[in-house]
Amino acid sequence: MKFHKRLLRAEPSFRLLSKLWRISWLYVLLICTLAGVGYITLYSAGGGTPYPFAAPQAARFAVGLVLMITVAMLPPKILVRISWPLYLLSITLLVAVLHMGHVGKGAERWLMIGGLQVQPSEYAKVALVLALASWFYRISYARMGNPLWLLPPAFMVLLPVVLVLKEPNLGTATIIGGIGAAMFFAAGMRLWLIVLLLLPVPYMAKFAYAHLHDYQRARITTFLNPESDPLGAGYNIIQSKIALGSGGMWGQGYLHGSQGQLNFLPEKQTDFIFTMIAEEWGYVGAITVIGLLLVLILGGMLMAIRSRNRFGRLVALGISMNFFLYCLVNLSMVMGAIPVGGVPLPLVSYGGSAMLNVMLGFGLLLSTWVHRDSRFGESEDEETT
Repeated sequence: MKFHKRLLRAEPSFRLLSKLWRISWLYVLLICTLAGVGYITLYSAGGGTPYPFAAPQAARFAVGLVLMITVAMLPPKILVRISWPLYLLSITLLVAVLHMGHVGKGAERWLMIGGLQVQPSEYAKVALVLALASWFYRISYARMGNPLWLLPPAFMVLLPVVLVLKEPNLGTATIIGGIGAAMFFAAGMRLWLIVLLLLPVPYMAKFAYAHLHDYQRARITTFLNPESDPLGAGYNIIQSKIALGSGGMWGQGYLHGSQGQLNFLPEKQTDFIFTMIAEEWGYVGAITVIGLLLVLILGGMLMAIRSRNRFGRLVALGISMNFFLYCLVNLSMVMGAIPVGGVPLPLVSYGGSAMLNVMLGFGLLLSTWVHRDSRFGESEDEETT
């Protein structure tokens, strides 16, 4: 430990080497393993060829891997400085989506920037984590009992939730709200305030349902009774359940899934990619992937616990919660436990914005691990960052 501290105070090149040494390369290997699962599944989804899904996804992961390692080198004081500009930029992009966004599948969720299709709601989640951590690490536990100190961060959560709901994107808006709630709790919000905030939830849910779009109401109706419209709104979830069940214990074999290869399975490269895994690799393959996801989530939580500064703990917890909610919503959706919400499975589903957003989040997570001994924002000097 003393050797690492001396390196951190040495020349920049030595400090860089020390930070690279402190990265959890086992965690990076787990990330690469999950991305590898995504590649072979997308290869199958493309009919046994690298295009149009697997090869572009591999290129995105390579870019994301460089981004992740680069972000992992950034010290907490840099992350705090860029947190507010990133949050304001994400809000600006969300507003831009509502005015000039690209429409796809009935929703306006994408912007064309430099010939690339970008989904700002994905990056808004990471920007929100940084902004909330930057706010809460400065507030003492005593101030967390004062509702006035909680109004600004509450507005910070509510603003992107409302903008994303207007796209409309109910699944991502739910995840953003869940991230905000988790960070409020982790920051030390009083139990009586949490109970007070939960009291109007039933009335808010009734109001929200009354203002849902027709297709969103159809998703809820289909969730309750998919067989009511088997060739329409219920088609996706019915085919998903068939694929999940047809895999059995060991699966039908790689590249031999009937629902996926015969194109009965909808959105098999994005929202419903887990059903391809279950169909081709069976119960054993599905449980293995879920186990790998769980290890990544628990690893992130461990990084949050090990961080010695409050900012790092909050960032690590927020990123871990984002990844957890990604997985929870997608897996619950394809199993029919919740209405279909259009949320991909991280690192496995096809998609550029989701891939880069997850890798950016992992970079922040690894940054908290690399700088876990820093007392940034507390009593000790920040030079070790």
